[in-house]
Amino acid sequence: MIIRNKNNSFKLLFAWHGTILPKVMPALAVVVSLSAILVYLSAAHYLNTPEVPAIGFTIFGVILSIFLSFRNTACYDRWWEGRKLWGSLIANTRHMIRDSHVLEDEQRTVLMYRIMLFCNLLRDRLRHESQDITHFKDGVALTDQQWQQCRDNINAPQYLLEIIQKDLVRTYKQGQITDIIYSTLTRHTVAMGDIHAGCDRIMTTPLPFSYSVLLHRAVYSFCLILPFSLEASLGIWTPVIVALIAYLFLGLDALSAELEEPFGLQENDLPLDSIVRNIEREMFSSLEVDLPPLIKTFNSNLR
Repeated sequence: MIIRNKNNSFKLLFAWHGTILPKVMPALAVVVSLSAILVYLSAAHYLNTPEVPAIGFTIFGVILSIFLSFRNTACYDRWWEGRKLWGSLIANTRHMIRDSHVLEDEQRTVLMYRIMLFCNLLRDRLRHESQDITHFKDGVALTDQQWQQCRDNINAPQYLLEIIQKDLVRTYKQGQITDIIYSTLTRHTVAMGDIHAGCDRIMTTPLPFSYSVLLHRAVYSFCLILPFSLEASLGIWTPVIVALIAYLFLGLDALSAELEEPFGLQENDLPLDSIVRNIEREMFSSLEVDLPPLIKTFNSNLR
């Protein structure tokens, strides 16, 4: 996620890193070059192309704008839902920090480490990566087989939640906690499972492929027709106006594709590494142990 001071309007106007402009620049260059060539050939009387009918071009642009707006809204909703789910995970871990004080110190420490491991496993699952988690091995009190399953299981976060729930059940059956305390802690594990399921839903259910392809083709067709529609009325200003309009349409198309997958590693995706680290720091602070360092931004990008 790009972290940048937005108070400086001048720097914001000329920002490059983290914007959508680098991604649409090749297509934008093609459209502007086509406009410039068309203006030159027309001015030199080498070419006399008929103007695209304004009514058809206008209807095309209006319809395309409506559908682009719908797609961007749908993609932003996916991004915002992902952020709300991880915000709920932060809140749930804080509840667990407070409510787990009823457990014995050793049991509570193991539970805290397992929750931190769950957050790391969930992030890795959503990003299809495998970061180093060996520093949790001594704190989670898992057997060698269970630890290996946390790496190889088809759904490692769910497997770990199952282990957490089994331990709570055993503690309750042994009479170490009351049914009220058991219900309270179980409610938090259920909430983490719901968050996991919500993130899986976003990850595994993108927008329909045919819909995205249709809009993508329509945007590029519109931008390629644009110079032929505007050249007769704008003349030498055609490349400038075409560049601005094409940047808007191409940028919205590319931005929606980026927001559609909020858990990735692109510059506008959610900073899951930073969120997980903040959860770890709060839990380590509660356990009164040394805190890991904060995740720092690199080129104004927070992972």
